[in-house]
Amino acid sequence: MDTLTHHSVLARFGYALSDPVRARVLLALRDAPSYPGELAALAGVSKQRLSNHLACLRGCGLVVAVPEGRRVRYELADPKLGDALTALLGVVAVGNPECCCTAEENHIDGKACC
Repeated sequence: MDTLTHHSVLARFGYALSDPVRARVLLALRDAPSYPGELAALAGVSKQRLSNHLACLRGCGLVVAVPEGRRVRYELADPKLGDALTALLGVVAVGNPECCCTAEENHIDGKACC
């Protein structure tokens, strides 16, 4: 892969993680495959709202839908993604939890917010 392709892959991954609902879904699927109703309850959102997030995650290539009769089970597209999430949590957890800014705050006037 060239650098431009790497950039695109990381941007999609970052976009998927940028929403708390999608991050919760990915972390839940890291532990085990699940169904939309269960994921909606876990994330505290309606099934319709969760459906939109699952579509985003499928579009990013991070989750897959596995038909099971009349139901659909969701799981990570690649088991290595679960390992990557765990590793990312380990790295991020050592950072300063008070140093987190919104997109609007980030790099205002050329200065990082932290």
